Amino acid sequence: MQTVAESQFAAALQAAEDPQASAEERAEMLMEMAMGLQLKPKSPQQLHDAVTLYSRALGQQPSPLLAARIRSRLGTALQCIPDGDGDALKQARQCYEAALPELAANGKPEEGAEAEMNLGLALQGLAGMGLGRIQDAIQCYHRALRVFARETHPQEFAILHNNLAIAYLAIPAVDERARMREALAVQSFEEVLKVVTLIDHPSEYAMIQNNLGNALQYAASGHSLENNLRALAAYEEALKVRNPRDTPVEYANTIANMANVLRNLPPAESTREGDDPVVRAAQLYREARALFEQHGLADRAELMTAALEEIGSGAAAFGQDRVVQRNGGAA
Repeated sequence: MQTVAESQFAAALQAAEDPQASAEERAEMLMEMAMGLQLKPKSPQQLHDAVTLYSRALGQQPSPLLAARIRSRLGTALQCIPDGDGDALKQARQCYEAALPELAANGKPEEGAEAEMNLGLALQGLAGMGLGRIQDAIQCYHRALRVFARETHPQEFAILHNNLAIAYLAIPAVDERARMREALAVQSFEEVLKVVTLIDHPSEYAMIQNNLGNALQYAASGHSLENNLRALAAYEEALKVRNPRDTPVEYANTIANMANVLRNLPPAESTREGDDPVVRAAQLYREARALFEQHGLADRAELMTAALEEIGSGAAAFGQDRVVQRNGGAA
């Protein structure tokens, strides 16, 4: 017996074979049906079905511009498949690269910019698998920003700068340009925060502030104290949203990052009057460890224990433990 999803897919294929419709109309119909499946898929199979529908649409030999639009949409479906792999990302990249010349020549500016943004995402994913260059993704994002400006397209602008910051930080710091990339990452996170606000986007705001803090904390800059104090301010902003009741794991991530900063501050520096930074760091490591243990994140809890052992006597001043990563830019 066919499931409802299978019946809908079969009906879509049948409807698109209408002999009274032109090839262009059938291609458009197939594309729209695929987009409907892709919009809110109820299972990975619906994304595979969308890929099939896009491929059928291309088989109708539509006009060059419509074919480019279909290929661009096909790329997004391939990227979204949760059980996809490097091959799916490679196919997505090929779709965008095939679509871009026609979209740039005859499509709307936003269509080309969206394809550049999605191509950048595909390239960034491939780079993480050792199958591509992160620098190519960065170039795509910059080309997309020529269209997606903060004033006209704030959402896309924010996504692009967040992706840029992550891409800059993903490049190993093995050359003289590492400091410049770190500064650009910080700048990109700050650009995102011109769009993503505490009131309108609290979860995203907290994530970006947390990641900004990490970028500042680990920057190989000659202004380490200034950067660390700015990182603390960013983590405090994240904690305006994150708390142990509603977002315990995210909260634990942020206070662990904060503790990493505090343990490296000179004794004269403090975030609270009368606190020694190392003592405060120990408190935060203990709190984060308890939350990580509570939520079954044993590896992160072990990192907190290791950090407490490293700061030694500063942690021991608190007595016996109560049982109740560098976080690497984690949200």
